[in-house]
Amino acid sequence: MRTRIECIRKILETLAENKKNIEKLSCGSIFPSSIFMRPKLLLKTRGHRGRKRSSSRNENVKGKSYTLGYKSIMMSLNADVMPQYRQEAPKTPPHILLHYCAFKAIWDWVILCLTFYTAIMVPYNVAFKNKTSEDVSLLVVDSIVDVIFFIDIVLNFHTTFVGPGGEVVSDPKVIRMNYLRSWFVIDLLSCLPYDVFNAFDHDEDGIGSLFSALKVVRLLRLGRVVRKLDRYLEYGAAMLILLLCFYMLVAHWLACIWYSIGRSDADNGLQYSWLWKLANVTQSPYSYTWSNESSSPELINGPSRKTMYVTALYFTMTCMTSVGFGNVAAETDNEKIFTICMMIIAALLYATIFGHVTTIIQQMTSATAKYHDMLNNVREFMKLHEVPKALSERVMDYVVSTWAMTKGLDTDKVLNYCPKDMKADICVHLNRKVFNEHPAFRLASDGCLRALAMHFTMSHSAPGDLLYHTGESIDSLCFIVTGSLEVIQDDEVVAILGKGDVFGDSFWKDNAVGQSAANVRALTYCDLHTIKRDKLLEVLDFYQAFANSFARNLILTYNLRHRQRSAPSHPEILSVHKLLYQRRYRISIFLPIIFRK
Repeated sequence: MRTRIECIRKILETLAENKKNIEKLSCGSIFPSSIFMRPKLLLKTRGHRGRKRSSSRNENVKGKSYTLGYKSIMMSLNADVMPQYRQEAPKTPPHILLHYCAFKAIWDWVILCLTFYTAIMVPYNVAFKNKTSEDVSLLVVDSIVDVIFFIDIVLNFHTTFVGPGGEVVSDPKVIRMNYLRSWFVIDLLSCLPYDVFNAFDHDEDGIGSLFSALKVVRLLRLGRVVRKLDRYLEYGAAMLILLLCFYMLVAHWLACIWYSIGRSDADNGLQYSWLWKLANVTQSPYSYTWSNESSSPELINGPSRKTMYVTALYFTMTCMTSVGFGNVAAETDNEKIFTICMMIIAALLYATIFGHVTTIIQQMTSATAKYHDMLNNVREFMKLHEVPKALSERVMDYVVSTWAMTKGLDTDKVLNYCPKDMKADICVHLNRKVFNEHPAFRLASDGCLRALAMHFTMSHSAPGDLLYHTGESIDSLCFIVTGSLEVIQDDEVVAILGKGDVFGDSFWKDNAVGQSAANVRALTYCDLHTIKRDKLLEVLDFYQAFANSFARNLILTYNLRHRQRSAPSHPEILSVHKLLYQRRYRISIFLPIIFRK
């Protein structure tokens, strides 16, 4: 105890001397001044709390925040290990927004949706050249979108970002320079009101056509969409939806280009283009009119805008899916050249997207295929070795129930991916019910709980499974998390154990390995957390203070080493016993009845 206090004091002195350097490394102090001024606060984080440790222990197991100890402080000195903004919200000027605050997150999703709207409407507006007199409502919506994009530029000049070292940069000058060097030009070009400029220009061959073409620059904002959705690409369903949406988006773009080519050929007097043929089929023929302002005739009338767009989209979809019905075909040279290019693009896109779709569907159904493969292997094993029908049904029930509980995941395999420290944290979380419900673990320190959690194993038992046989060595201590079990001695039920009960042997009192004096059989589907005798004794031997508390506070519901007197014909025991065996291992309820002699 004294040695630990001296070590902590030395560390505090070192931290106090280098406080200024720490603040420079972390871009603003992440350690409150109370840490350097009150050593007792650090002592409390190490678990030396005496009688008042019970409530704090529960808070730690449940994952609530607690005061940082000196070890976590030392780790915080390196920004590469743990970025500062993950530990504590940095102090920012009043006009600076944190990039991970709730408002900015909602705003980013709004910009994301508007970017999708832009990706759809910009090619459509450029191809069909909407004017103010034709569709005022569309112009109003586009103007509102332009205003929102402009507000987004202003917000980006006042939003923090994560620096190369993992720190949050809140300096206004640095934020402005970073934004000017990255997305400012693209965002500025995308928010200019091209529709308003184009509405006042009636010369489609002059500056108006230039404004229409510049609207395509807004599609560069899709780069932000890719960055935003990158975190969701690991999910199969989300990836599948995104791929199909991208496929339809490309088809929409190609349809707009296809219409523009047909319109250009029709304006140039090519009366055999696909657009001119569509006009004849729909009995909405085009006609030419001469105006005083233009030396060339102007094309008027023709099919409706809806008919032209749907037909163009239909043609691009038939080409991209390699169907090609032929009722809409390329006739002019420009249309044929574009169709050739579209077929090449569509072939690559089709192979890439639908190849991924096939892989995603296989991954989504891999768990089901694995489940049926496992069941087939079990059935073949039963047939090969001529396992009795009753035992075969028990095995199948166990396999199905275990799969339902674990979803086919191998816990040990997943834990092996993690480092030792992270693995211990996960094990503490998995055994949190045992640590919270039993008073024997309330006075355990952090290191003691982590050591115990690493040695706990979780098992699942089906109705009728025998966990212990008479005369078998008692090599583990079992904690019942869910389910009910019966203890049978001389063909009589002497106890029924349920949730929260503990059975096994008092290893910490008896040195010799004991033998079970009864059978323990599962009545319902049970989840058990067990720890081996040698592992438990190893932890108790290392943590002597905890060993005394554990031996004093652990309530051993049933000691399998000791023989019990024959239980009388207790009405609860007889009724429960009769009910359970009438169901023949098809039980899905958990009985709360606990009978203790």
